[in-house]
Amino acid sequence: MGETLFDHQPVTLASAGSVYTHECKNPSSKACATGAPLKVSLITPDTLPANWSLHASDIWVASRYLADHLDQLSIDTMITARRSAGEKVRILELGASAGLPGISIAKAFDDVSVVVSDYPDELLMRTLAENVSRNGVSHCCVAAPYAWGSDASNVIGDDGAFDIVVAADTLWNSTLHTIFIQSLRTTLKKLPSARIHLVAGLHTGRYTIQSFLDAVQQAGFDIESAQERQVKGDQDRAWDVKGDNDDKDRRRWVVWIVLKWRI
Repeated sequence: MGETLFDHQPVTLASAGSVYTHECKNPSSKACATGAPLKVSLITPDTLPANWSLHASDIWVASRYLADHLDQLSIDTMITARRSAGEKVRILELGASAGLPGISIAKAFDDVSVVVSDYPDELLMRTLAENVSRNGVSHCCVAAPYAWGSDASNVIGDDGAFDIVVAADTLWNSTLHTIFIQSLRTTLKKLPSARIHLVAGLHTGRYTIQSFLDAVQQAGFDIESAQERQVKGDQDRAWDVKGDNDDKDRRRWVVWIVLKWRI
């Protein structure tokens, strides 16, 4: 999808029922520089009418940005550390929708165990499971229904909590921050090496993002980094809640937040 009228960059890439094919073209990403291009084909999910407010029937630019920058998750480093113990790196995607980042991780790396999760809506979860299957990663990736703030045993399973938790564009509704943070606390391993990577488009709103950052620090996490990144380009800058609030400009940037336990 290209630029729209008045040069406003879209923040979504596909609508419900459409097929979206993503091919990683980031030359700086080792995960994309394989013998064959890393390609993921996804059906964009729909939800039951009662759950339209979830906005899960789109693929968001923040998801694509995360999928194009998998190297920044340091998965290879964790794989090396776990391999000597015969363990796989456990990775969870929250609010996965179509599952672009999580399924991309499952295709790009060996020795990982990935769970892509979203709200337990029948249509949404059926499509998410189909996307796992259609990309040939069922051996290392499963789709699991999970409502934030609820019992997480369905996603944690018998293998324990996760080394890495990722999510894209999950901060837009400030009323959900409390249960989202609760889910982060429940699903992340209590290890110094465990990390949370959150990517949010600045269309979310700077003060909404800052309210999350304030709350998550009160919940026992430290902010390892918070950096604004240009969606199309290589510019970056430190997170600034008082930065440019022009809607046209905000659509061109995401913020990448890395969290760790305060230990």
